[in-house]
Amino acid sequence: MTASRQDLEGAPQRFVISFAGFNRPWAAWIGHRLEEHGHRVALQRWDPQRAGDLGEALEDLVRPGARVLIVLSERYFSGGSHTEEQWNTALRTVIRAHPDRFAAVSLTDVRLPAATAALEQVELWSVDAYEAEYRVLRRLELPTDRIGTETGRRGPRFPNDPPEIWGRVPRRNPRFTGRNDVIGRLREALAEAPPGAATVTLLGLSGVGKTQIATEYAYRFASEYDVVWWVPAEDRPTLRERLADLAPALGLPLGTGSYGEQIRATLEALRRGSPYGRWLIVFDGCDNPDDLTDLLPSGAGDVIITSRNREWASRHTNLVEVPLYARAESITFIRRRAQRLGGGEADQLAEALEDYPLALDQTAGWLASSPLTVGDYLTLLRRRLDSHEAVTVSEDYPLPFPTALAILLNNVRENFPDALALLRLFVFFAPGPVPLRLLREFPADEVPEQLAGLINDQIRWNAALNKLVQFSVVRLEYSDLPVDEGGGGLETVQLHRMVHNIVRDNLAEEEAVPLARAVRQVLAAADPGRPSDSRLWPRYAELIPHLEPAGVLTSTNPRIQNFLLNCLRYLMLSGEYRTCLRLAEQADGAWRAMLGDDHDQVRELSYQYGGALRMLGHFRQAEALSRSRLERLTAERGDRDLETLRAMSAHGGVLLRVARFEQAHQLFERILGAYRELLGEDHSTTLNEQNNLAAALRLLGRYQEAYDLDLDTQRRRERVLKVRHIATLNSGIACAMNLRLMGRYREALTRQEQGLRLNTQVLGANHPQSLRAEHNLGLCLRRSGDIPGAGARLRSVWERSTRVFGASYPWTLMVASDYATYLREYGDIEEARRISEDVVRGYQTQLGLAHPYSIGTVANLGLVLRAQGEREEALSLCEQALVGMRGALGDRHPWTLGVALNAAGCRNITGRLEDAAGLSRDTLRTAESVLGGEHPMVLSLQTSLAADLRALGRMEEAGKHEDDALRMLTRTLGTQHVHTVSARQRVRPYWDFEPQP
Repeated sequence: MTASRQDLEGAPQRFVISFAGFNRPWAAWIGHRLEEHGHRVALQRWDPQRAGDLGEALEDLVRPGARVLIVLSERYFSGGSHTEEQWNTALRTVIRAHPDRFAAVSLTDVRLPAATAALEQVELWSVDAYEAEYRVLRRLELPTDRIGTETGRRGPRFPNDPPEIWGRVPRRNPRFTGRNDVIGRLREALAEAPPGAATVTLLGLSGVGKTQIATEYAYRFASEYDVVWWVPAEDRPTLRERLADLAPALGLPLGTGSYGEQIRATLEALRRGSPYGRWLIVFDGCDNPDDLTDLLPSGAGDVIITSRNREWASRHTNLVEVPLYARAESITFIRRRAQRLGGGEADQLAEALEDYPLALDQTAGWLASSPLTVGDYLTLLRRRLDSHEAVTVSEDYPLPFPTALAILLNNVRENFPDALALLRLFVFFAPGPVPLRLLREFPADEVPEQLAGLINDQIRWNAALNKLVQFSVVRLEYSDLPVDEGGGGLETVQLHRMVHNIVRDNLAEEEAVPLARAVRQVLAAADPGRPSDSRLWPRYAELIPHLEPAGVLTSTNPRIQNFLLNCLRYLMLSGEYRTCLRLAEQADGAWRAMLGDDHDQVRELSYQYGGALRMLGHFRQAEALSRSRLERLTAERGDRDLETLRAMSAHGGVLLRVARFEQAHQLFERILGAYRELLGEDHSTTLNEQNNLAAALRLLGRYQEAYDLDLDTQRRRERVLKVRHIATLNSGIACAMNLRLMGRYREALTRQEQGLRLNTQVLGANHPQSLRAEHNLGLCLRRSGDIPGAGARLRSVWERSTRVFGASYPWTLMVASDYATYLREYGDIEEARRISEDVVRGYQTQLGLAHPYSIGTVANLGLVLRAQGEREEALSLCEQALVGMRGALGDRHPWTLGVALNAAGCRNITGRLEDAAGLSRDTLRTAESVLGGEHPMVLSLQTSLAADLRALGRMEEAGKHEDDALRMLTRTLGTQHVHTVSARQRVRPYWDFEPQP
């Protein structure tokens, strides 16, 4: 023992006891014993699901300056997602840093992480109280001469000693997972109740885990009670019998022996606290408060009731709601139940069963002994939901979860017909939240016969809804969103998917048809009618989940079909392309079968279907669809009909995506001329076409013309559609992009900063158009010389795009490409290469090898290789890109000129000096005629040519080009701009290919 430890041996010390919730009785007992010896103790429950970085979490234990005693068991390590190696590393690190601050006791004989050996733990799991206290004190190097000392303050019982009376408490579940928040709320409610009124009801759906939580609470806090008594309370006779049985256990005289007399004696003994003052009574499964209210004990003990009936709230008990598992709890529980499943498979099962504990227990139990994948099993389960063979029941809950729910629903069916009628209506909405205002706005002429009395009688309606809530079949929630975001106290009813499926599957067709038809009419009546108005998008968002369950996609009613078309327009405008594609694909097949290929509704649907295909990168399908539609309309109506022009415009949009820029340009010019003649210059359709023509010009490299047209479009839209309209905001982004591409960086930056603010305010930060505005702002910042600002913006947009849309989404590939070019110059070159290679693969898969985006990103990858010193490989890629871009777009396109600039640089560094100078000279000449003498690319080409000439020893000619370039860069960009500084330092410029949206 060290000298300092000898000095401290008799002095009061501070301890933190870290324990898994499962082992709380041991932590409480050890803490009490240390306090009896004069020390200060804090109990700290270890929550592995919330411990992110293990090292930091363990360091937090020693920060108060106390010594740390860890209560070791398998539970301490098994609740989170950390590997044994991560535990070993963290423990070794923290013990090495604080060798005298950590100690441990062990409650298990199973193997623990190897690094726990450094804690020098002592075993407590098989010893009596005296020996356990002795071992703890010896391990902490404290005096052992006062073992068993009591100061008069009564503490918890030694955990290995059961309560004096332990009455038929269910077996403890070794797989009990999580629920620490619920147990914490239960404990707090019991502790804070006024004297004589410590009664708490655990409330929740069948199978949500109420009984398991009560059982775990009884075991976890057993050492704090003298009596723990379990009472099955499903019916009053059983309840009375079991409560009467407590009398002889308490040693009470039986008298005549009647149940009534025994119960009265029991309740009186509990009230007086004699012979035991610390008691816990659990009434399990009491759904009828009238059965129990007059039998509830009072006194110094605690009462826990488990129930599905919310009526207990009015019976002088505190309610603690038992929710479904949190996803992390679901995954941990599944992996304990079925150890062969990985985290991803556990998450898939939890998602499918919506974190319903009983279903997870029984399905994971089945999967534990089956070779089936989770996906195959879920398919089997959907086909055989009512089968006992598709689940594994346990002693804790011997009923299959569908049966357990069916029993609850049978009670509703037999006793509450209005509640049943309302429940059957709910299941033609989607599982999850259903806005109640939709149901309260039922069209009067569409009410099904079986609901007519209920819908028209608000008192009956509320009574039926309250019954469903009372028995935890559904729950009500209130939104905390502002009114303008679809909230403001908006009431929704929540129905779990399992309940939804069971009710829906047991409905006969003759009952289902009128209910589904009625719900479709309710949804159509709630159509806001203006999908382009972003202020109405929250209302559309709450309708979308219900389209499929209500049969909207296959309806033959024109009103319902028009409602669906508005929903699809909303999905396109709000950027929900995948949902739009899925719904449109289903509706397209159904409508073509019902109406034929040439029906107006089918054609209208095809625009949304084709738009989603185009936005998600399915260009071949989109082109085939748009070409077929255009050919059919042209044959029927000619090329001057408004519907034909619309189809022509949609086809032009696909042509832009597949890089037929000139063909699209000519098409848009024709359409714009026709629209101006037929509709006028300020019509919104004409302005849309003007926007399309400007996009084609921009992709052709005709930036000034594109800017002029976009600026005119923006000004007209501001007048016609107003400043904050989504189309007007889009024109603002286009103008800023054109300015940047023309090299007018300051103007572009100023315009785009303002544009991003407006887009974010109107559309939200993660809308595709807002992301596009922020992406362009990042590029403007980079070109203006704000390198840190550019990097932060580009990374943020890339990460959010990947998260929201996926890595292979066309927009994400574009952002990734630009972020990779930034990283090549200012960040991590290895990350730049990885992202660049991913982008090249993505574009080549989506667009083919000959598309300019595939070619341009190959050129960008070549620059990464050059930066890594792979000069010959870089030259090969840049030369390949030059040939490809010339073939795709010709010699005069700015992208071809940029690729040529890079190829010349690679020729120079690989010793092909004459070839480099020749290419630089020819490219400069072409660029001056295409872009003008002040464009940044032209100035970069001048600087590059000067470098090539210097390498050839032609100093005078090189100096002239260099001086001209520096003078123009200083005048246009300023002396401190990154381009100017680089040119002055003779850093050879390169060109980054930037895919355009």
